[in-house]
Amino acid sequence: MFDPVEKLAAFTRFPSVSADPAFQSGMEGARDFIASLLADSGFTVEVVPTPLHPIVLAKRDGDPTWPHVIIYGHYDVQPPDPLNLWQTAPFEPAVRDGRMYGRGAADNKGPLMVHLAAAVKVLRENPDLPLRITFLVEGEEEIGSPSFLPFLQERRRELAADFVLLSDTGSPNAEQIVITTGLRGIVAGEIEVIGPRSDLHSGVHGGAVYNPIQALAELCAGLHGPDGRVNVPGFYDAVLGVEDWEREELSRLGVSKETYRAFLGVNGFFKNDGYSPFELVRFQPTLEFNGIFGGYQGEGSKTVIPSRAGAKFSCRLVPDQDPIVIVELLEKTLRERCPPEVELRLRFGHRGAPYLVVPPGRSNTPADQPPTLARAFATAERAVARQFGKPPLFLREGGSVPIIADFKRELGLDSLMIGLFLPEDNLHAPNESFHLGVMAKGIEVSASILRSVAGAD
Repeated sequence: MFDPVEKLAAFTRFPSVSADPAFQSGMEGARDFIASLLADSGFTVEVVPTPLHPIVLAKRDGDPTWPHVIIYGHYDVQPPDPLNLWQTAPFEPAVRDGRMYGRGAADNKGPLMVHLAAAVKVLRENPDLPLRITFLVEGEEEIGSPSFLPFLQERRRELAADFVLLSDTGSPNAEQIVITTGLRGIVAGEIEVIGPRSDLHSGVHGGAVYNPIQALAELCAGLHGPDGRVNVPGFYDAVLGVEDWEREELSRLGVSKETYRAFLGVNGFFKNDGYSPFELVRFQPTLEFNGIFGGYQGEGSKTVIPSRAGAKFSCRLVPDQDPIVIVELLEKTLRERCPPEVELRLRFGHRGAPYLVVPPGRSNTPADQPPTLARAFATAERAVARQFGKPPLFLREGGSVPIIADFKRELGLDSLMIGLFLPEDNLHAPNESFHLGVMAKGIEVSASILRSVAGAD
């Protein structure tokens, strides 16, 4: 008996934090658990070494003429901090009010378990189902998937398939499911401004030295205009226009600006440049500051001019922006604007390209869309409506899953992304949870898709 709730609880107990070496045993435990579970479910499993955390590759092979679906997920999770804000221990899963609480329950162990349970269900119903299935479960998604692209490049021929099925995106509530059609790309970086060789007494030297905090603040403030747009020449040049069908889908979201504002707990929204908040997070690129440092941070005052100051930032990119081009534009702009009295150091971290797929039946659907992918989208639409009582919305999402663009670029594969986590699931925050009702219905949706692409619906 494959009990997905029981398996999810066992999976969630492993503290598989990829960003912190102190959690290495948790990473190994989660990897071995999912590998064993796939093997026990009838898949041929290979644990593929990487420079950091291995990839679990599990296959159900068959006739080469059968359709082939890749199911993606990740076994790593975010750090659980701050621990004092959890109602129950983050790695001791607890079920309350129809939810399972625990770090990783929604991101991504629960959604991954949905698709594994669906595969087990359909293969037990029909052991001869004419369908090849490959699970790819990585352990580095939460740190930017540095090993995944080389893996795809190395295994390109072996991973020839029809499409990718995954659930690492969200929906607005438990009744309204979103099938995600687009993801924003990302560029992460850090600005550091360096002034005197050491901190200086602000009374003795103040007024004679360009304060690095002031220079940093001026640089950061200059990266946005009064209308809220990113003030970097060329930043918007490649932005793809929004289709009418996308705006129509978004109009069906059914969430008001006031409800959204209250949920976020803010006084109001930033400058919108003619876009609603819902459009901004889906259709427009951003530049956000994620952290800032410099000078004395302790209690009371310490009157110094710091020797250096810095800020961490990230850009979310939309089709058809190129992360490499954006890095070049940012570096050129910041170096041109930096005061000559200070030194500027720039460091760029992980980056990923945006992604967009057009579902069948929309106005600009490509005529040559693979029939298996078209069938999968159509089946998902019907199955979601049947299980959840409402047809899905086809929407872009504001977040980034860089490997989805890698699948497209390296393997030519589009992705069917079914949003199974909700705003209340608290991804990356204390008291993360996964809605078990969504889980049960999601299993039926995923099973319908697998049956359909195999021609067994």
